[in-house]
Amino acid sequence: MKILFASAEAYPLAKVGGLGDVAGSLPKALRALGHDVRIVLPRYGTIQGPHEEVARFSVRTGDARTEAGLRSARIGDVPVYLVDKPDLYDRPKVYEYDDDGKRFGFFCKAILDLIPAADFWPDVIHTNDWHSALVPAFLRSAMAEDPRFRRIGTVLTIHNLLHQGLFPRALFDWLGLPEDLWTPEGAEFYGQLNFMKAGIVCADFVNTVSPTYAKEIQTPEFGEGLDGLLRSRSTKLSGILNGIDYDVWNPAKDPFLAQKYSKSTVDKKRADKAALQKEAGLPLDPKRPLIGYVSRVTAQKGFDILIDALPDILDLGIQFVLLGTGEKKYEDPVSQLARTRSDLIVWLKYDEALAHRIYAGSDFFLMPSKFEPCGLGQMISLRYGTIPIVRSTGGLADTVLDVSQHPSKGNGFAFQDYTREALLEAVQRAARFYEAGKGWKSVVHRGMSADLSWKASALQYVALYEKAHRSVNASET
Repeated sequence: MKILFASAEAYPLAKVGGLGDVAGSLPKALRALGHDVRIVLPRYGTIQGPHEEVARFSVRTGDARTEAGLRSARIGDVPVYLVDKPDLYDRPKVYEYDDDGKRFGFFCKAILDLIPAADFWPDVIHTNDWHSALVPAFLRSAMAEDPRFRRIGTVLTIHNLLHQGLFPRALFDWLGLPEDLWTPEGAEFYGQLNFMKAGIVCADFVNTVSPTYAKEIQTPEFGEGLDGLLRSRSTKLSGILNGIDYDVWNPAKDPFLAQKYSKSTVDKKRADKAALQKEAGLPLDPKRPLIGYVSRVTAQKGFDILIDALPDILDLGIQFVLLGTGEKKYEDPVSQLARTRSDLIVWLKYDEALAHRIYAGSDFFLMPSKFEPCGLGQMISLRYGTIPIVRSTGGLADTVLDVSQHPSKGNGFAFQDYTREALLEAVQRAARFYEAGKGWKSVVHRGMSADLSWKASALQYVALYEKAHRSVNASET
C-alpha cells in the first residue's frame, strides 16, 4: 500500500512526547512489511540539516493562495516530506504558540496540496491527533471534485483525547471549511472549531492507541465531552496497542548503559543499578528496592496522588529517582521533598540518555496515571527487565497483569482506585515481593520475553488502512 503518515512530531526530527515516538517508529515497521510509507510534518526551526527542496507548491486556505516549500528528509529508510513555511514553523518549539490553530490548520491543507507536487498519491492518509485531524474534512470538501483525491482513504489515530485543538470561529472561516460542517454534528464545539471532532466526524476510520482506551473514551469519565459522538461512531472506532522501537530500546545494545545485558544475562543489570545509584548520589545499597519514574510532571501522570504518597513510599526503605518536567504546582513540592530526603532524587529536565539509564538501573518503574491512552514507559520497563507498578487504566490495563492476582502470568503490580492509599498498597506489595526474592527472576524474564515490538501492531494498522481504502473505493463504484 501507499501510506502518507501525517504527524506534528516524528522522532528524531521532532519530538515532544509519545506521539513523536510513535510517528518515528510505526512507519519503519510498516516499511519493513513492504509498504510504501512516507511521513509528512512541518519543518520546524529545530530540524537542522541541508534538506533538499523538492518543489514549491500553492496552499489554498479560503480565498487565499500561499506558496510553501516542500523539502525532503529521511528517518531511517522512510522518506519524510517537510512543509517549509518559515513564518509559521521556523521557531524553536513545536507547540505552545498563540497561532497554533493557524499553524496546524495550514499544515492540514498543505498535506493535501503537496500530494500533486510530490507526485505521491497515497491509498490512505493516516492522521494523528488534532494537529492533522482536519485533513479528512478538507479531503471530503475542498478536494471532493477531484477523483484522484476521492480514492484516498483516511484514518485518524487519537493519541490523547484531552488535547482536541479548540479555536475561534474566525479560524474556521479563514481555513475555508464548508459551512455545513459548522454544526454540533460537525466541527463546531460550544461555539469553537474543534479539530479533533472534525476528524472523528470526517475520517473513514478512527482508532486509539489501546483497546481499553477505545472503550474508556466512550464514557463521560474519559470522553472529554466527545463520548456521545464516539459512541455514535463506535462501528468505525477501534484500539490498536502501540509498540516500542526495538532499535532504540534494547538493553543488549543500548549505548547509554553502563552495562549492556539481555534476558539470558539479566544478572548484569545489577551493574546498571549501581551506576544509577552513583549518578544520583544515592547510597550504593543493592538490597534496597529502587523505583524509577520518567514522565511529564502533570496531573494526568498521577502526581496529585503520588506527592501525597511519596513520604510513605520512601519510609518503606525505597530509593526513588524521578526525571521529567511539567506543571510547577507539582514540580515544587516534589523538589522540596527531595531537599529533605536523601533517598529521593529529582531531575526536572528532559534527558533521553538518562531516561535509558533509569529504565535499566531501576528495580521497579512507576506509572500511577489518572488515565493513559497507551503508555510506552511500562513497555520499555518490561523490555529492560524492570517491573512496572501501574494504575490499571487504558494501555496500562492492556499490558500489565498483576503478579499478586496472577502468579504464573503476572508481569507487574497494578491498582484500580485512583487514590494515594491504593497506590501505596501496590508499592507495598511490590516491595514485599522484592524482599522475598521468590519468583523475582521469572517475572523479570516474563516481561523481557513479551513481544512489545511494532510488528504485530503494524499488521493491525495495515488491515485498518485496507478497510479505509476499500470503503472509499466501494463508494466510488
